[in-house]
Amino acid sequence: MRKLLVILGVPVDNLSMDEAMARCDAFIATGRATGRTAQIATVNADFVVNSLHDPELRRILQEADMSTADGMPLVWASRMLGGPLPGRVTGADMVPALAKRAAEKGYSIYFLGARPGVAAKAADILQQRNPGLKVAGVYSPPPAPVLEMDRTAVEMVKEAKPDILLVAFGNPKQEKWIRMHAPELQVPIAVGIGGTLDMIVGVTKRAPSWMQKVGLEWAYRMAQEPRRLVKRYLHDFGYFGYFFVQQWWAMRKGTAISMIPVEPPPMAPAAPAAPAAPTVDEGASTDTMAVLRPKGRIDVTNTSQFFEQAQVLLERSPYLTVSLKMVTFLDSTALGALVGLANQARAAGGALYLVEMPKPISDLFTLVRLEHFFEVHADPESAERHRSTPPTPPTPVPAPSGWAVVKAPRIFDAGTAPALLERCTDRAAEMPRLVVDLSETVFLASAGMAALIRLDRLTQEHNGMLRVAGCSPDVLRTLKLVKLDSILKIFGTAAEAMTTPLGDSQTLPTMALPAQH
Repeated sequence: MRKLLVILGVPVDNLSMDEAMARCDAFIATGRATGRTAQIATVNADFVVNSLHDPELRRILQEADMSTADGMPLVWASRMLGGPLPGRVTGADMVPALAKRAAEKGYSIYFLGARPGVAAKAADILQQRNPGLKVAGVYSPPPAPVLEMDRTAVEMVKEAKPDILLVAFGNPKQEKWIRMHAPELQVPIAVGIGGTLDMIVGVTKRAPSWMQKVGLEWAYRMAQEPRRLVKRYLHDFGYFGYFFVQQWWAMRKGTAISMIPVEPPPMAPAAPAAPAAPTVDEGASTDTMAVLRPKGRIDVTNTSQFFEQAQVLLERSPYLTVSLKMVTFLDSTALGALVGLANQARAAGGALYLVEMPKPISDLFTLVRLEHFFEVHADPESAERHRSTPPTPPTPVPAPSGWAVVKAPRIFDAGTAPALLERCTDRAAEMPRLVVDLSETVFLASAGMAALIRLDRLTQEHNGMLRVAGCSPDVLRTLKLVKLDSILKIFGTAAEAMTTPLGDSQTLPTMALPAQH
């Protein structure tokens, strides 16, 4: 069972370094057999704060195969949320541990990123400390945004075929690069390690052990690089603290409210709610999805029970519906269990559907920024209809206006972008005026944005034009973060995109972006 705790929308694995290394062994075994890349993130407060206003980063962290607590603020937060982490599993500790493990088990490591010379020196140091360590390669690409990087790094890693890829680009670039290229890298493990290689070679010094144990490592680092880090740490601590208090207060309120029985019998005194007792809908069969119906509160005391029953059902079928109708409270560990189950279902080619969600639970999902992560439906029947309806291929459909419209997928990333790009490319000559409708897209990754850029160039080559429409606030913010809103022509709806005269200037959606706190 993967034990996760959700902190401000970011799931963090509750595990020790030994457990993390065991997970890495399993990832490598699976990756060697299947070619699947497991993405690992070492999460600190800066990651969490960045994810608050970067929807792409937030989704990547939510779907990561393992996310460890790299900073003490996350450990302190976990204690206040009732699911205490055993301690930090930092990138600075994980890289040497992986090097030792690799030398013992014959794994190979590729060092990607950092400044020229730093990665090579770090690789030499780790080889000296761990005789027999296989270094598959070292490369420090020139600085460039993710969407402007050439394919040199991708091709070098693919040719080297390492077991472990260490990516030292810094957050969020390293996480986005890994997610963008994971399907073709076929590296069992890819880890974003930030400035860890600088610490190994001594470019930056790590705090003494006593400062690490009491949570003052940030102060030691800030003293070394005050100009760069003072502003960042003040910003991170302020934002992290502000939003964490909101989550903590919501959990505290939920604890009190959830003690009220859902349907107390007449004249019976109120009693504390019993642990959630998930049950399977009697109407479930092999032809339809099973429906899990937990009741009462789901928290750290009974999350394991809920998770295990759900996992049994997912082993029978990768599709599962969870009704939250009778749930009165979800703590951070319960939210983590749902995230883990959803990722497990997707990895198996299925889906986890949430149905009959009460407003207080819905409000909680919005507060912790999980409202778009799950597929939510009104009832089990709606979820079943969605499951049984074949997805529509991303094919451009001609409209009377002379434009062709193509629906972008719900998750527009490296897994889905190639199909859309291929179909649009095949018909570019006959349909050079193209509208990409993003109204159903909840996650736009760098690979999806790269596809939009290529379509923009392709339509221009055929004397046509690309227009983008229907962006949600999160998708629009993602485009704005990389300044694609100044390159692509963006409209509120597909109808607007098709009816606005060609000579008119770009029209942004009328919806307002949520405030960045």
